[in-house]
Amino acid sequence: MMLLFFSPDGYHVSILFQCTYISLDLSDVELIISTSFNKAVQMQFNSTLGKYIGFTEIGMKLAHLSSNNNKILSHLNNLLHKCKHYGEIGYPAIVNKLVQPKIKLRSVKQVGGRNPAALVCSAFDFYPDQIKVSWLIDGKEMTTDAASIEEMANGDWYYQIHSHLEYTAKSGEKISCMVEHGTFNKPVIIDWDPSISETDRNKISIGAFGLVLGVITAAAGFMYYKKKSAD
Repeated sequence: MMLLFFSPDGYHVSILFQCTYISLDLSDVELIISTSFNKAVQMQFNSTLGKYIGFTEIGMKLAHLSSNNNKILSHLNNLLHKCKHYGEIGYPAIVNKLVQPKIKLRSVKQVGGRNPAALVCSAFDFYPDQIKVSWLIDGKEMTTDAASIEEMANGDWYYQIHSHLEYTAKSGEKISCMVEHGTFNKPVIIDWDPSISETDRNKISIGAFGLVLGVITAAAGFMYYKKKSAD
């Protein structure tokens, strides 16, 4: 949590409250309060040290006064207990939140039209963020630096990751993407099928739709013709 105070002459003071949970059972919690003036940290309270530390001349004076004020120290101790209380409420909900990633393997054109095209293995909308994406050649994990990883947060508690592979498969080789995540009982492996490109898949889908539409149109015309003949 952060508090901001602005003055008419453009100066501002900010106070940042941080609860850091060091142990999984929340028995060890650290409260850090940083007081800044115009973005420069003046002093900081650390519950592990049990006192304020000053970083500037005025900050050291204020830290000394605050650390020797029993009312302030009592208030800070209450805040530390609130950290533990809020952690006990919110932490289990975060830890127990498990969402399986959605995985997609596709080929993309290189910038400038360079060949060969790169393969991209993507995992979307998963939680927590601990995940491993690797590439397999004939079932064996690649150890080269041919792949690059791009990780990012969605901004909604979920994450996504994209692994790019620049590699030309030899005749008969099988390239696969392997994803390991806490929501899987075992790694998920997706094999790349180079026989059909993504563009060709789209063409096949469009062609199949056109064929079905043609059959339906022909059937409707035949029924209309039969009805007119009967009349």
